[in-house]
Amino acid sequence: MDREIPLYTLDGVPDAEVTTHPFSTDDGLGLSLLRFHRRPSEQAVVVIHGLTTSTDMFVMPEHTNLVTVLLDAGYDVWCLDFRMSNRYSYNLFKHRYTLDDVALYDFPPALAEVRRHVGDNPVHVICHCLGAASFTMSLFGGAVDGIASVVANSVALTPRVPAWSKVKLRLAPDLAEYVLGFPYLNPAWSQDPGFTRGKLFSRAVSAVHRECDVGACHMLSLMWGTGWPALYSHENLAEVTHRRGSDLYGATSMHYYRHVSKMVRAGRAVKYSPGEPRLDALPDDYLSRAGEITTPVLLVTGDRNRVFADSNIECHRRLEALAPGRHELLVLPGYGHQDPFMGSSVHRDVFPHFLEFIGRHHDRSPNGAGVGA
Repeated sequence: MDREIPLYTLDGVPDAEVTTHPFSTDDGLGLSLLRFHRRPSEQAVVVIHGLTTSTDMFVMPEHTNLVTVLLDAGYDVWCLDFRMSNRYSYNLFKHRYTLDDVALYDFPPALAEVRRHVGDNPVHVICHCLGAASFTMSLFGGAVDGIASVVANSVALTPRVPAWSKVKLRLAPDLAEYVLGFPYLNPAWSQDPGFTRGKLFSRAVSAVHRECDVGACHMLSLMWGTGWPALYSHENLAEVTHRRGSDLYGATSMHYYRHVSKMVRAGRAVKYSPGEPRLDALPDDYLSRAGEITTPVLLVTGDRNRVFADSNIECHRRLEALAPGRHELLVLPGYGHQDPFMGSSVHRDVFPHFLEFIGRHHDRSPNGAGVGA
């Protein structure tokens, strides 16, 4: 394919010093952080993507991206590519990772690496999609603490999805793995050379999606949410962003969907395999200690969210009952699930809200945020 924007480019942040910080998890994966730095700062922000995306969604050159906005505001910015990132080849194999694995194994060493460089400076987190669900599970499950503030987009501790999405979550993993024989689903299948099974499958999906002519967009609507399209509103994206969906979103194995399905049925974030000894450090119910967690969370959702619907509205309602006034809700008019980060006007419509919230929590020290009253 002829790319208009290079794959994995950092051209969207041309005026920062960028360093790579690899680290390992206790269950044997190599992960990495990218640090974007201009000048000394006393405030750090860790940015976390969702399933099938990566750091690329925060450094897009076609609009004023999140990393640039944070740097302009004086922050030390760290982008985490955790195990759901499309930059890792192990997502092209059938695996059995769950959100519990992410919560327990990925975030503690990532934050330890950040702390190794920033010391006792406040650390804030902005997270999205299943990155937001798994990070809030890690925070409210006690695996991480010392976080000054969290911005969680689209979903956190109470996943809720449209009715058709519930059906897909229940049926798609086994159908894809055992009936169709796919170890993963890939939004880029429409670009396969020749006549592969993936390309034929993508064409079948496109046959029922007439809203645009981008095969990756059709596949993404199959993989996530309910709608035509499901992940975003077309009018919110720059056309080049819409066309390069196969680069911004990657392939994923299906087991995460099983965990999401279990949590949707439970009505809250719960452990996938209660009683599994290696996960004993995590609670079976991630809301069970919610009243003890003092880190303030801004729960964000678009009012056109066709992936996780009103998940964060419900999460705010439940957290407000447990800790009145501690957490906040932001509903973005005209936005959906993904476009609060990838939309062409997010630097005006969305990111100022994030900055305002984080700015009100600059004085929360590592020992003053997290677990404990």
